[in-house]
Amino acid sequence: MLLTDFHVHSTFSDGKLTIPELVDLYGSHGFGAIAITDHLCEEKTVIGKASAYLGCTLTRETFDDYIQTIDAEAERALRQYGMLVLPGYELTKNSVLNHRSAHIVALGVRKFISADQRPTELARQIREQGGLSIAAHPVWTRAIERQTYFLWDRREELCSEFDAWEVASGGFLFEEVAKTKLPKIANSDLHHPRHLRSWKTLVESEKHPQAVLQAIRKQKVRFRFFQPTLAQPPAPLRRAGSQTAAAAPLAALQAQGARIPLVVNY
Repeated sequence: MLLTDFHVHSTFSDGKLTIPELVDLYGSHGFGAIAITDHLCEEKTVIGKASAYLGCTLTRETFDDYIQTIDAEAERALRQYGMLVLPGYELTKNSVLNHRSAHIVALGVRKFISADQRPTELARQIREQGGLSIAAHPVWTRAIERQTYFLWDRREELCSEFDAWEVASGGFLFEEVAKTKLPKIANSDLHHPRHLRSWKTLVESEKHPQAVLQAIRKQKVRFRFFQPTLAQPPAPLRRAGSQTAAAAPLAALQAQGARIPLVVNY
């Protein structure tokens, strides 16, 4: 099983660490695979233009350097830590209205996609590149920030368009997502080193990019709350979709500070 995190931000958008620093952070904690997924905002909207002005998003001008940096660090990560580093980005459609906002993690892609398109078109272009489309934090994130409800409000019509839906983001498990039969994944949405303490996904896969993506598609995954300061982290939860009870008692996770719903019904 590979310990993974496929929603990670660097200084190419609004993260606090450079890509080399992220590689060292995750590599030193024994991760098997991560993805760098910096924001790629809309170019035509006021919010998107403001994000570009503030340096909080990838742009057409910075994109090639971004991919080249990931490639160089992926080689070092594999050599130094035995860790895969996948390319990706977070297609970011922000609005002042929660029900119009949507974030989509494009996992395992290398070509620029304009975020100024409908979510369905974005998901299809991700798949055309052989990547995975992930509905990022689709429900209330339990934090004071702009919420992204567009995909969740349309989940019945969009369920076939996305390869996975985030069932956890940071320290929160989303009960609304957990209760569905949607394919799931748990990520940190890391912007700061302290965000390493969060829910993660264990992937049953060989250590090869395409094998990892295929394992997520087939939902060969488990979820675990990762606590960097603990010598013995919590045991993994059961496989997504299984009827077996969770392997890690919720009370134990709550005692470690994980903010989780009272009921997690996979």
